[in-house]
Amino acid sequence: MSTTRVKKFAVAAAAAAAVAAIPAAASAFASDGNAAVSATAKSPAVSSAAQPAAASAKVVSQVVGSGVVDGKSWSVTAKFYPTFPAGFKVQAMLGGARKGPAGKSLLCRQTVIGGVRVDHQGGKWSGCRVVNGTSDITGQGAGLHGPGDKGLTGIRIFIGNPDTKVTRAVITLKDGRHLKASVRTLPGTNYRSFAIPLGNGQTIASVDQYNASNHRLTHDTFWR
Repeated sequence: MSTTRVKKFAVAAAAAAAVAAIPAAASAFASDGNAAVSATAKSPAVSSAAQPAAASAKVVSQVVGSGVVDGKSWSVTAKFYPTFPAGFKVQAMLGGARKGPAGKSLLCRQTVIGGVRVDHQGGKWSGCRVVNGTSDITGQGAGLHGPGDKGLTGIRIFIGNPDTKVTRAVITLKDGRHLKASVRTLPGTNYRSFAIPLGNGQTIASVDQYNASNHRLTHDTFWR
């Protein structure tokens, strides 16, 4: 059964009733050593300078990352709806709650491993959250996403949603190998993310985030 475990970085506060999500056009990760992953594409790191988001009047979509891990294809795609799409209801998303979170837009992330969307059991809008326009920062954070065991075992995708200072992330595995990803920005918005795949048996020692000057901004050791 597909499940998702999300943890927030200390730099952001959770939205009161946000549903975990987020999540652009090319893979942005590479690995050092003999990591059991391979990239289909690479992209340069984005500028760390905060750029005002353009007024987005249309749906925009972007692949955050894609490739092959343990012989299975994977991808993470982010999608922004400036207004709620047809068929979407906040009350249904929140299990029948009368009042939903503040916001008029929808930000979705689809994580697919081996042709199967993670958390598809939750319905069409699983992996989505209500946001307030193109620059809502309440969803900053990170999580491990996989097809089973709450993202703790098997193939997993580490997805981060950092602030504007972060341009790249590095996962250090227990065996000393490094997995890297550049940050991608969803066009017309300030929503930013990166995705790094982990193969079966790979265990995280630390997750670090860096700015454009290669200064480490965060160092987290609670991930596994």
